[in-house]
Amino acid sequence: MVSISIIVPVYNVEKYLYTCLESIKNQSFTDFEVFCINDGSTDDSLKIINQFVKLDKRFKLINKKNSGYGHTINLGLNQCFGKYIAIIESDDYIEHNMMNKLFDLAEKYSLDVARCNYYKFSDKNRKKEDLSYIIADKVIKPLDYPQIFYQAPAIWANLYNCDFLKKNKIFFLETAGAAYQDVSFAFKVNALCEKLMFIDQPLLNYRIDNINSSVNSKDKVNCVCDEYKEILNFLKQNPTIYKRIKFHLPLLRYNCYKWNYSRIARKYKFSFLKQWQKDTKKDFIEQRINLKYLKWKQLINILIIIYLPIFYRWFK
Repeated sequence: MVSISIIVPVYNVEKYLYTCLESIKNQSFTDFEVFCINDGSTDDSLKIINQFVKLDKRFKLINKKNSGYGHTINLGLNQCFGKYIAIIESDDYIEHNMMNKLFDLAEKYSLDVARCNYYKFSDKNRKKEDLSYIIADKVIKPLDYPQIFYQAPAIWANLYNCDFLKKNKIFFLETAGAAYQDVSFAFKVNALCEKLMFIDQPLLNYRIDNINSSVNSKDKVNCVCDEYKEILNFLKQNPTIYKRIKFHLPLLRYNCYKWNYSRIARKYKFSFLKQWQKDTKKDFIEQRINLKYLKWKQLINILIIIYLPIFYRWFK
């Protein structure tokens, strides 16, 4: 059995793909396989993948018609039989020791998830992400440290124990054409994880200037709402976890929806606000709002979204 299975979802990333795959090929850790899953690319991405497949037997191609991010990752998860699984975005690249460092941590502490910090970068600059609020260099259970849930999903900064994912049946939503499908996946991982360790060393470079990235697909307005619907369904099926995290859910939703609202095209903002209003009302009705978990400004904004969404639109 190979030690690490790496999933690389690929869709029209010819500009960045070679750098990504080369960074994986040059890892100091060598016992891995790479599933390059071409999701119906119409550029030269397939040609680049074939170059690596031809020269390095660890690289494997899965070529299919376009079906979206969630289905692509799930296809990879079902193909993986390594002890651990990594997911690397095809417009990012990793440091030469990422797999070695995370594998050693996972093995030493029998982790479900080994997690590292990362750089945000563009063609102009590179900056380490500030994750100083996350406990580092200690094995933890995320439910005991709920601040873990407030960070960006960053599913590509993790090494996952394969048995952990498959035992808990943790997969991605496969909503056609959807974006933000890492949100519910990351939530479930943190909610079900018994042993996680985070190290503050940045081992991955996360690109923030790819205009084709899902975060820049502004027509995908309500996809994040589907993710939170999935999170709520998951929590209601797991009442013990729900009891521990329920009062955090409204603020997590608020932060995520606020971020999404700032990115979508202006013509879609009010329709998104209507869905935001509907979802937030449910938080009140189902008694998930607890003033101890909200700052006054957050509470005021939530009330405006419920009762005067047009007012929020004018000033945001």
